[in-house]
Amino acid sequence: MGKFYSQLEVLFEKLTSVATSILGNSITFIIAFALVLYWWTNSFFSTQDRHQIIGDIIFGTTFLSLFIIQKSFNKFSASLHLKINELVSSHDTARNAVLNVEAKTEREITELSKEYSELADQIMEMEDEIDQVDEKIEEK
Repeated sequence: MGKFYSQLEVLFEKLTSVATSILGNSITFIIAFALVLYWWTNSFFSTQDRHQIIGDIIFGTTFLSLFIIQKSFNKFSASLHLKINELVSSHDTARNAVLNVEAKTEREITELSKEYSELADQIMEMEDEIDQVDEKIEEK
């Protein structure tokens, strides 16, 4: 069951990656815009009251906004990943495991997150020990 779930998870991640790329593509927006224009022109010639016309305009605009928002998010996300990768690669002590983390599966990201949480806990414990040693030194 675990292997099936793992394969299903990988397939879903590939599907979402493809869908994100398609929805953020300029050509997809142009096709969607043409479809909305076609839909609006057909609906304007039918007998509708003002509320239906306004609803159609709002619905079409919202539909097109999806593509615009996805395009801007893809650009923002790519630039953010590039900046973070540059910062990580510029430090000698940084772990290269987090480079291109956006290409990793959700499970791999969760495992990395757990490792960093454990590392943060260890650092906090070491800081507590240092504070205790400092207090003993101050007492003397």
